[in-house]
Amino acid sequence: MAEKTKKKTTESKPTAPHRRLGASSRPTRPAAESPAPSPAKEKEPKVQGPTVDLLSPEKKVKKATTREGIKPFIKPLGAKAPLPPPAAPAPEPVAEPVAEPVPAAPFVTNLIEPELEKPLVSEDTTGKKALQVKPPVSVKVLAELLGLKPFQLIKDLMSLQIFANLNQTVEADVVAKVCDMHGFLFEREKKDTSKGHHKVEQKVEVPKAPEPEKLVDKLQLRAPIITFMGHVDHGKTSLLDAIRKARVAAGEAGGITQHIGAYSVDRKGQKITFLDTPGHAAFTAMRARGANVTDIVVIVVAADDGLMPQTLEAISHAKAAKVKLMVAINKIDLPSANPDRVKQQLQEQGLTPEDWGGETICVPVSATKGTGIDQLLDLMLLEAEMLELKASNTVGARATVIEAQVEQGRGPTATVIVRMGTIRYGDVFICGNHWGKVKQLIDDMGKPVKEAGPSTPVKVLGLSGLPNAGDELVVMESEKTARIHSEERLAELRDSKLATPQRATLENLFASIASEAKPSLKAIIKCDVQGSLEAVVSSLKDIPQKKITLEIIHSAVGPITESDVLLASASNAIIIGFGTKTENTAAQAAKREGIQIKLYSIIYELIDQVREAMSGMLAPEHRETVIGHAEVKQVFDLTKGKVAGCVVLDGRIARTARARVLRRKQPIYDGGLATLRRFTDDVKEVRAGLECGIKLGDFSEYLPEDIIECYTLEKVPQQL
Repeated sequence: MAEKTKKKTTESKPTAPHRRLGASSRPTRPAAESPAPSPAKEKEPKVQGPTVDLLSPEKKVKKATTREGIKPFIKPLGAKAPLPPPAAPAPEPVAEPVAEPVPAAPFVTNLIEPELEKPLVSEDTTGKKALQVKPPVSVKVLAELLGLKPFQLIKDLMSLQIFANLNQTVEADVVAKVCDMHGFLFEREKKDTSKGHHKVEQKVEVPKAPEPEKLVDKLQLRAPIITFMGHVDHGKTSLLDAIRKARVAAGEAGGITQHIGAYSVDRKGQKITFLDTPGHAAFTAMRARGANVTDIVVIVVAADDGLMPQTLEAISHAKAAKVKLMVAINKIDLPSANPDRVKQQLQEQGLTPEDWGGETICVPVSATKGTGIDQLLDLMLLEAEMLELKASNTVGARATVIEAQVEQGRGPTATVIVRMGTIRYGDVFICGNHWGKVKQLIDDMGKPVKEAGPSTPVKVLGLSGLPNAGDELVVMESEKTARIHSEERLAELRDSKLATPQRATLENLFASIASEAKPSLKAIIKCDVQGSLEAVVSSLKDIPQKKITLEIIHSAVGPITESDVLLASASNAIIIGFGTKTENTAAQAAKREGIQIKLYSIIYELIDQVREAMSGMLAPEHRETVIGHAEVKQVFDLTKGKVAGCVVLDGRIARTARARVLRRKQPIYDGGLATLRRFTDDVKEVRAGLECGIKLGDFSEYLPEDIIECYTLEKVPQQL
């Protein structure tokens, strides 16, 4: 049955096409109804062959696809052009080629552009070839650009301690070095994603200071900048207090100035800017910085003390800076004051007073009584007039950072003195490695101001990071240029820190092993201002470190935070704070982690306690002290071993001491005493001239005339 059904299905399939053909022949019936003869009627559908093209669109589709492949790009030229019969294709290419290439040209160039966008080698203004490339670059591509064989470039890389094969890439700093070796100038290239093509990175430079010759018409008189310098506790701050009629010294820890203060004072309608520098020996860098900023240096000398080491150093700083020198002889109200001795010491240093026929102005003053201060101020203004100090208010502002610190709620701030131009609210600037925008200007009285002209001390808010004291603040044209230049400086700083470390050699191998064996005291230093931080770190580094190393793993400005405690916990360090405070979270974390936090306000105490802590970490030395000698007269062989019968020659032999056996002045045994007897009794010690029996540990090879030397070991603390 199944076979029969299969046969039926196969037989029924061919019938379907016949029906379809019949259906397709239906349109020919009207022709059959006409009176014309039947054979002619059957030929008419064949004559209407062109209608069959509707069922076979191959001819029209081919013509349409071949001709209209380019036409979508020139749609407006002739939408009706393909309508003419196929016999007219010849005129079409003649008429259309003129219009077709014009719109098609940009399309073709866009396709080729990426191929042309390769690293270029061009001529620089100096005649040096400039290579524009976007790092990282493969060794193979770089060799082609430089016109070298790959093995030559690999050899150059090996000379730079870089081992790379043909397909590995090298970074920008390496490309710059290689280009420099072969006389090329490397220009870094960046990709601008918004425009979709490469663009050469613009070089941003800090505007140069204007030449004085071009500013002759714009120069105006400015206030003098006067710096007080001298030995510690000679009355610099108290003298400035008397001028300002303020109590600054009362706020200083221990009455010692530990960071630079900048103040402005009005005197007879004229402004004077004062700088107060520390006098302690640790603040040498800060004194030098103050001398470089100032116009006139006033050396403060105590009349009862004379010239001291820091006074001589201040004089040398002032001479090196080539600024005008004045001397204020302070504390003349004391009974022990001797101004003539001070003048004599000044003359020995090459500073001859005016009343002795020299050029150095010496003014006797008393900060506590207020005598001589008016005369000192008048002479300062007279010196300033003679110096003809001038500056321009209209040029780009430039200032010098006197002090920098991190304040709570304000972030990084910098105390600056404007050298030229005017700093205004909203100015964009670059300061050291950081950039910023002036958010607020605060004067020396703590009041906000909108602008600050030349010789004006102000505090600047709005820095992106903490600059170093002594950095120059320069106002830039735009925020973009300031940011780019800051990134470049920070990148250079980071590259210098990540420079290739020194490899181990036979010469330094044993030194490194010895340094690793030394104990080390790890410390984290936090200070209130940048200048104090420099002084503290430099003072701690001056501590001798032959036996123990002081490792400062972190130093920064600001309060002690929880992150500092966590760093100290991870590195087993102590935290030292100078003039700063501890946050509540940090105190809790320190208690939980068992980290010691030491806070100081006077630099003397800090240095002394760190020195004591370092010496306390050293293991005490064992010092040997000989207390007596005994000579072996006879050896007794007992059941418990051999015992030496001795006579004490000098000193004493102690039971708790140690002893060594000397034979012909050569030590052959060293150890403790097992037994010490006199006759049959155990004794603690035997003095000179007496006989005794001695047994030393497990030693039994005694011989007559051997010398037993008795000594003690004392623990003596080491010194740095």
